[in-house]
Amino acid sequence: MEEHGFVHKSVLLYETVGSLNIKPGGIYVDGTLGGGGHAYEVCKRLGSGRLIGIDQDADAIEAAGRRLAPFKDKVTIVRSNYRSMADVLKELDIPRVDGIYLDLGVSSYQLDTASRGFTYREDAPLDMRMDQRKEETAADIVNGYSEMELFRIIRDYGEDRFAKNIAKHIVKARQEKPVATTGELCEIIKAAIPAKVRATGGHPAKRTFQAIRIELNHELDVLEESIDGMIRLLNPGGRLSIITFHSLEDRIVKSRFRINEDPCICPPDFPVCVCGRKSRGRVITRKPILPSEEELEENSRSKSAKLRVFERGEENQAGQKIMKGGISHGPENGKTHRQKWVVQQKKYP
Repeated sequence: MEEHGFVHKSVLLYETVGSLNIKPGGIYVDGTLGGGGHAYEVCKRLGSGRLIGIDQDADAIEAAGRRLAPFKDKVTIVRSNYRSMADVLKELDIPRVDGIYLDLGVSSYQLDTASRGFTYREDAPLDMRMDQRKEETAADIVNGYSEMELFRIIRDYGEDRFAKNIAKHIVKARQEKPVATTGELCEIIKAAIPAKVRATGGHPAKRTFQAIRIELNHELDVLEESIDGMIRLLNPGGRLSIITFHSLEDRIVKSRFRINEDPCICPPDFPVCVCGRKSRGRVITRKPILPSEEELEENSRSKSAKLRVFERGEENQAGQKIMKGGISHGPENGKTHRQKWVVQQKKYP
């Protein structure tokens, strides 16, 4: 189904916007602007504040521009990847912001627009580029990677137990002619998966398509390399809210948030922190926020969504290690140890 406009139903919309604790005069960054659904709700809550929207997809930029037109005096839209957020803000002479949010993965528009090559439900050129300025496409990966490289990405990024056989079938098929379309790739994948598994599981190509898309767009690398930098861009009390759609993304977000909260690498039996690593704040969501039953009924694509939130702490925040029977004053911002030591952190508003 070819769409004529960028349509995307925002997932965890009010939960995400609410998690940002928006101040009317604050500055916020939407790192994955898409159609502007989350951004619209943020802008409604701004007074003298400002929103910076970033996206690498030209169709998203155009659609968001139309949707956010009523707030054009508050909104700046930049075509870029969120990994370049620090540079984008520097160009705009913005040193710090009050909130950042990401809605990861592929949009409904990208899935439903067959010509973009993301969908396994229709036959179209193997593309999958989120940024169409890039030259490399999914076809280059399918036809250019070695069997071992294909196995690696399908195993690691698709978590498909038939990765080895799928890679073998792809290499065999492309020896006859290059794999050019999503339909051709689907047929190759189907042949690599036992019929009884195909009959009971989801679409057999789903995991392989996810793997190729992640590899092509460097999605996990960009996420892992960007989280620390985004936290550093926040003012004290500012929040970073990230929506993920599969376990690979969620594990990265959970891990980076935890490390930013407790970066100490001292052995557990050390009475004070000597590594000097300082906490950058606290994890707000000990467990991820999930879609409501109502949202799941209205939007089936929200079923795998998880929202995690991190709040930036005060600059040069100090900590104390406390042991039963006395206080040990460690270096500035002493850290929690897992057993008998506890950090008494400054409470955040």
